[in-house]
Amino acid sequence: MTLEEVVACESAAQKMQTVSDAVEELLVAAQRQDRLTVGVYESAKLMNVDPDSVVLCLLALDEDQEDDIALQIHFTLIQAFCCDNDIDIVRVSGMRRLAELLGEPGPAEDSDEARDLHCLLVTNPHTDPWKSHGLVEVASYCEESRENNQWLPNISLQER
Repeated sequence: MTLEEVVACESAAQKMQTVSDAVEELLVAAQRQDRLTVGVYESAKLMNVDPDSVVLCLLALDEDQEDDIALQIHFTLIQAFCCDNDIDIVRVSGMRRLAELLGEPGPAEDSDEARDLHCLLVTNPHTDPWKSHGLVEVASYCEESRENNQWLPNISLQER
């Protein structure tokens, strides 16, 4: 491996950590300000009613769930809708960390009311615009990914 390749790998890893931190910051802030829609069904309803208010779609899935055909079909439809409506999309892994960030019960806790965390929408209505450093950082990452022909960038949330 050349020095340039090592520096590029380190730079990419640092960028991924920065974006991952920005996603975490964004999700917590969006939930506090009631700008977060959680769940595949709830997200589909919102995108059907008010797609202009949606600025970011997070599709969350861990490796052990990749064989779920129904979920993959939902993701394909949501991705197509987001592309048609110029909504940034990010694929997220790390469902435990995601549940932790959103205050959801973990897998060890006994709960029948765990929410579907596979699709999350961040909204920013034009009538009440919201400035968020995390949103700017994630939007920039999505744009940079599209320029590199990566239409569905991946971010891994690390457990802490």
